[in-house]
Amino acid sequence: MTATLAYARASLVELYRIPAFSVSTLLFPTLTYLFVTTTVYRDADPALAMSGVAGTAVLGVSFFQFGVGIATERLTPWERYLRTLPVTLRVRLAGRVLAAVPFASAAAALVIATAIARDGVALSAQRWLLLAIALVVGGVPFALAGIALGYWLSPRAAVPVANLVFLGAALAGGLWTGTAHLPERADPYSSLVPTRRWGELLWASVEGRRWGLADIALLVAYGLAFGLLAAWGYRRDEGELFT
Repeated sequence: MTATLAYARASLVELYRIPAFSVSTLLFPTLTYLFVTTTVYRDADPALAMSGVAGTAVLGVSFFQFGVGIATERLTPWERYLRTLPVTLRVRLAGRVLAAVPFASAAAALVIATAIARDGVALSAQRWLLLAIALVVGGVPFALAGIALGYWLSPRAAVPVANLVFLGAALAGGLWTGTAHLPERADPYSSLVPTRRWGELLWASVEGRRWGLADIALLVAYGLAFGLLAAWGYRRDEGELFT
């Protein structure tokens, strides 16, 4: 546990010292919320928009902090040194996730604060709690997806691919619009998109509905798949470096 916290602290300090990352991570979701509530969001319901855009705040941290960050760091001398230390993959992944929590929480909190101050969004204590849990539960599979991207892609490929996946996932899942933004022929398959399932949990939380078991089951399945892909990518990268 000490090693995990030390690694998380080092990662957090490093990210804090990069204003281009920290400022954009915090402000972009709030600007997105202000845009979608006046244009495209389903029923123009600020509570639904708040929950969906808060999800994209977590999604952005997952793909850019993990995906782009890991891909960039992989080829540095410091990363190669870290690979020689007696630290397990589990410790390193846990440290990265812990480092992401403050940024993801702050970005989502700014969206929520804006929704409360600007649009008067008010939920019961139970619904706020359910929303927080949904953000954490749904964020785990995408954090693992970001880690997988980081270990499978080169630094040059990571930025465009992370942007493409982030935008595609947010739109296809309906996090920016309240409904899957897919062509009519593809709409029946939107339930297979992991962000759509996550969106259903987020919307159910603010509306006081029960979470769907199918939504939870599919997110768990995606989380396991992304976790295996991340671990495979790490081992593959380690083999290329030290063989």
